[in-house]
Amino acid sequence: MTETKRILVTGGAGFIGSHLCHSLLKQSHDVICVDNFYTGSKKNILPLKQYPYFELLRHDICFPLYIEVDEIYNLACPASPIHYQRDPVQTTKTNVHGAINMLGLARRTGARILQASTSEVYGDPTTHPQQESYWGNVNPIGVRSCYDEGKRCAETLFFDNYRQRGIPIKVARIFNTYGPHMHPNDGRVVSNFIVQALKGENITVYGDGAQTRSFCYVDDLVGALVKFMSTDKNITGPINLGNPVETTIIALAEQIIAMTHSKSKIVHKSLPTDDPVRRRPDITKARELLDWHPVVALKDGLQETIAYFERLLK
Repeated sequence: MTETKRILVTGGAGFIGSHLCHSLLKQSHDVICVDNFYTGSKKNILPLKQYPYFELLRHDICFPLYIEVDEIYNLACPASPIHYQRDPVQTTKTNVHGAINMLGLARRTGARILQASTSEVYGDPTTHPQQESYWGNVNPIGVRSCYDEGKRCAETLFFDNYRQRGIPIKVARIFNTYGPHMHPNDGRVVSNFIVQALKGENITVYGDGAQTRSFCYVDDLVGALVKFMSTDKNITGPINLGNPVETTIIALAEQIIAMTHSKSKIVHKSLPTDDPVRRRPDITKARELLDWHPVVALKDGLQETIAYFERLLK
């Protein structure tokens, strides 16, 4: 029988966070969802109210939190460029002050804590695919640096607290993830393309579309996070979590147009500043240490995501 734990999920009303809360509740854990609703949505967690051990707390992790927990998943932070660039100072504070406060909570309670880091710590990579040993190619003063450098600083804080104070940490570097509960206006490529296709609008492709991403379905990603948290305390990461299958942006656009039977046309615009050209995770560590690899094919994941946005846009 699985031991029931009291688990805190910051950013729990967000895209990935709401799926994680649901997964943990199905395992009969006591789940506290913390969110300030800057980008999170109550609609994402409305179905979770059926679970008697689900608790919602409106709180900004830039401020300390005093509760009793066994595990902490720190997912709180806007993750799309449109949202994290809207208030870049607050984005940096969420990453840095939030990490400090959640590490403080972990230290006081003796809880394990998992940091949702990002492939953005690699910047516009000069090595391919990206391994955890790669230090990255990040512009420290660019328009994306509030997120990129904020996450890098959070990783620093996690490992310094592990070395100096013995806090049991897990650091996951999450690559492009998609699925139901994505925000329709978050500017991320999958949600953008699906919404534009369903509305019959032009599909906006930045650059020539030859740039690549690797898309991991949210159920696969959540499974990896839960597995990572349960590993031996000496397995700290960082560990890449994502799908190693690389897809060009133009191919993704064409696939979504075909799957939605849309009459949308593809139009090209200039590349955003500091937008990475290639992105693909090396998941060797995840395979070896977590016995994990993604199993949901892009077509199947897109089908579920398209169905979600069809319901949302009715």
